[in-house]
Amino acid sequence: MPDLPAAPATDALSTPIAWLDAAGAVTTSNPAFASWLGVSVRRLQGLSLAELDGEGGRLAAVLPRLPETGEALRVRRARLAFPGAGERFADLWLARADDGGIRVEAHPAEEFPGEDPATSLPAALSAALKGLAHEVRNPLAGLKGAAQLLARRVDGDENRELVALIASEVDRLAALVERLMNPAPPRAFAPVNIHVVLERVRQLAEAEAGWAVKLARDFDPSLPEFPGDGDRLTQALWNLVRNALESGASQVHLRTRAEHHPLIGDTAHRLAVRVEIADDGRGVPDDLAERIFLPLVSGRADGSGLGLPLAQQVAREHRGSLGYRSRPGHTVFTLLIPVPDDEEIVEKHS
Repeated sequence: MPDLPAAPATDALSTPIAWLDAAGAVTTSNPAFASWLGVSVRRLQGLSLAELDGEGGRLAAVLPRLPETGEALRVRRARLAFPGAGERFADLWLARADDGGIRVEAHPAEEFPGEDPATSLPAALSAALKGLAHEVRNPLAGLKGAAQLLARRVDGDENRELVALIASEVDRLAALVERLMNPAPPRAFAPVNIHVVLERVRQLAEAEAGWAVKLARDFDPSLPEFPGDGDRLTQALWNLVRNALESGASQVHLRTRAEHHPLIGDTAHRLAVRVEIADDGRGVPDDLAERIFLPLVSGRADGSGLGLPLAQQVAREHRGSLGYRSRPGHTVFTLLIPVPDDEEIVEKHS
């Protein structure tokens, strides 16, 4: 990596560059780095590299290995994520600076297509999804019209509830299709009641599984609302419950609790909402245990391998985490979402 110029001289460069202190916290960056992550320079200041690391500590593990001579180390295909701004992929060059800090130079993945075979997969997958979204639009419109007609003819509260569920899911799918066809920045977070989300997921599960699976709820009614995207959380939790149904489970438990002073990544939080999806199905196969959150990895021949990576992405969007423990007959996926303090909410919207 060539020697980097002093910080003020890099403002005009298109290459994303940031400076960290000796502990790995961002002191400043050039506009290109902040723009690449989709945030302002001010909002980056003070964040640790661990908070931006989308791979659970990979970058933090590199810092102690940086040579004192100033020689740069390259981290290939690093994944960085700013909460609420999505993920970015780049080769990162990290080197110790003369003042004891650390310089980070990012070369986004699109600058070197073909160097890593994995870089072509997201582009191909995106194109395929857009094609699928285009084909799905018309059937969704037909389903919506049919649901509206059906709503005028059904009797009974239970039947009306099922028709309303069909209509709301059609609307959610239509919004997803629109996002695939016309990508846009993430929506602003709004107050979310996790139990409203889980009730929607329960309705979907009951509609799909019927009486074949027992669905149990164990909710903590004292949990506060938190800023989030209800649709995205519904999508993530429904993927977890559907995986449980497809694993041959006869019972699925939806459980919520308050988690006090959790450590998520390297960040300590005062309070987090804990959601557990437990089932008595076959469990995660041993040969997939280390890879289940990777795209296109599935334990079923007809599985897409996209449900768990999407659920993990939604957890990261909410500054949270998704983990699991599993053995045959007992699998638990745990979603942790921090509840920001009032000061954090003010800062986020300032």
